[in-house]
Amino acid sequence: MSYTLKELNYWNEKIESKVGEYGLNCYPQEFDIIDYNDMLSYQVYLGMSSMYPHWSFGKSYDKLKTLYKYNLVGLPYEMVVNSNPCTAYLLKENSLLMQILTMAHVYGHNDFFKNNRVFKENTEAELTLEKFKIHSDRIRKYVNEVGYEEVEKLLDRIHSIKLNIDLLKFLKENGQLLTWEKEIIGIIIEESSYFIPQLETKIMNEGWASFWHYRILNELEIPQGMYVEFLTRHNAVIAPSKEKINPYYLGFKIFVDLEKRYGMERIFEVRAVERDESFIRRYLTEELCEDMKLFQYRTDDKNFIIEEVWFEDGCKAIKDTLCKNLGLNSIPCIKVKGERNGKLILEHVYDGRELELNYAGETLKNLVYMWKEKITLKTQLNGKAIEVICSKEGEISYV
Repeated sequence: MSYTLKELNYWNEKIESKVGEYGLNCYPQEFDIIDYNDMLSYQVYLGMSSMYPHWSFGKSYDKLKTLYKYNLVGLPYEMVVNSNPCTAYLLKENSLLMQILTMAHVYGHNDFFKNNRVFKENTEAELTLEKFKIHSDRIRKYVNEVGYEEVEKLLDRIHSIKLNIDLLKFLKENGQLLTWEKEIIGIIIEESSYFIPQLETKIMNEGWASFWHYRILNELEIPQGMYVEFLTRHNAVIAPSKEKINPYYLGFKIFVDLEKRYGMERIFEVRAVERDESFIRRYLTEELCEDMKLFQYRTDDKNFIIEEVWFEDGCKAIKDTLCKNLGLNSIPCIKVKGERNGKLILEHVYDGRELELNYAGETLKNLVYMWKEKITLKTQLNGKAIEVICSKEGEISYV
């Protein structure tokens, strides 16, 4: 490390002082400094120090380690856990300036976790770490009692629809499941519910943290030798991408614009009550679309065709497309329509986006494994109503 713990404590105290001056309302903050192997592990396990065993975590670890080895991806500078106290992991290899910037960024996340209504209504930060530890212990208990293979099979099936929480709840309450199977489904429902607020507020959360690390470091009186690195690092974090929307960039630009137009009090109000979809619809203005030169395109064989640009009515179309792909809007909405003689009928809420039928069929097989009877999924393909049917034996057919 090119810095000492005494230096980190010094800068952390200065940052905390600025946090208090600006009125950020945070949980007590704790930092752990870890190396890149540990950061890979925490990234795979979503920041949780205790997670249940499953092969997919090992697969993700090997993939990330390979990508990192060949410089195809970079490691996160930090990871922050929505808990009370708030836990954050800092990468040991960071420079001193990067640690200072990262700590300021973390306090932005901390404030967002504590005060945004999506988190306040759907998570209990005081119980986070304890709850995940209890869940891990329970699943390990069932591994010992019924065998790793049986538990893993069930987890494989649950993972395929873990964000379709209403459908999982229906299976738990109405399916022909053993007690241990119902409890594991309940565990995944709780853990998925914990992470959904992060999916629903990614742009706001990262934009808010970026807004505050930029504001705080500009007033910290960091040494002149660090200032160029600060600007370089900050600009890298919020740099627009040529291929997709950078949530740090988009969120930062909107919060800066809001503070400029309405003042500091308004951005705290927005932070408290919005989620990404409402944030985009209400505060991504035509002027911002023009400033960021946003456009919408589609592919036609090997060609890219621009469909919408920021001027005229393009901004509304761009916002609609953005919102359609935010958070839970990015996954198919599947509803339970009824049950006949044990046979389950599901319906895909069609919004212009068709299901990939191979994936739909494989997912139905996973559901049949838990439901143990025939399942029919109603959807649309090429403008016509169709049914994807999975028999009790796991055979797929289309009507």
